[in-house]
Amino acid sequence: MSWLALFFHPAWALSTALLALVVRLQRRARWEPSACAALLRGKTTVVTGANTGIGKFIAMDFARRGARVILACRSEARGTAALKEIREKTGNSDVHLRLVDLSSLDSVREFAHRILEEEKALHILVNNAAASGLPRQLTKDGFEMSFATNHLGPFHLTNLLLDLMKCSAPARIVTLSSVNHKKGQVDFSHFHGENLTYFMDKVYNHTKLHNVICTNELARRLEGTGVTANSVHPGIVLTDVIRNYPFAVRFLFNLIGFFFFKSPEEGAVSSIYCAVAEETQGITGKYFDSDCSLALPAPLARDAALAVKDFEICERLTSKL
Repeated sequence: MSWLALFFHPAWALSTALLALVVRLQRRARWEPSACAALLRGKTTVVTGANTGIGKFIAMDFARRGARVILACRSEARGTAALKEIREKTGNSDVHLRLVDLSSLDSVREFAHRILEEEKALHILVNNAAASGLPRQLTKDGFEMSFATNHLGPFHLTNLLLDLMKCSAPARIVTLSSVNHKKGQVDFSHFHGENLTYFMDKVYNHTKLHNVICTNELARRLEGTGVTANSVHPGIVLTDVIRNYPFAVRFLFNLIGFFFFKSPEEGAVSSIYCAVAEETQGITGKYFDSDCSLALPAPLARDAALAVKDFEICERLTSKL
């Protein structure tokens, strides 16, 4: 039998199908949202990037549990479509759309101001929105676009809503990071677009590292307030987070992902676990893996002195002059 004939042998198809099945079974988390009886009636929640992907399924879960859900989205059209879908599928009419562009500090401030004016409490904040593969560009605030969208915007939003969350305690902050944060580096000139290599997910990885570092420092500062802050890895998820990549990369990602990656609904599980599970109540300053288990983040994310410095720099950068 020639090598070519061997390659096209039916055994290849069978073995590939079996491998795909095994991987799909293994990607299931040890915790299932449907098995969790926690209710969120009387609770107010905010989910950024809730118009699609992981964020939409997080918001959907909160709505099913009876929460007041605020979808923090950049696109009014996509946000409105998600709002309608969530209301229809959950029967919860207390789901609302509020627009925010996390890459703009002015937009973040306007969003936070409206939340503080309209809401009497805030019990769960999920910083989900992020993008990978964004082109080299500075925002009007002078920040590199990926850092503004993935880190500085969510960082500022969280700080602006902290007092409301403290008054609403117990409350939880969940920030989606990525296992790719372990490939990230800390160079504070990155915030202004300097010394960056724009190739695949390199810049994204740096932003995700800052997510974990600042979440850990935030947790330390919130000790004793009843507000917890944790970061999570959702897994390798088939979402449109790579919509800014070349077509060939997106095609390959989607092709492989169809068989082996998590669906957005599956990718939402670890974040929901941190936000609602009884067993995570009171846990703070931790990093959760995609199977809802505690994991050690990168060594840089465990450097307490670096965390203080990073947090203080981000505070200065996002403070209104």
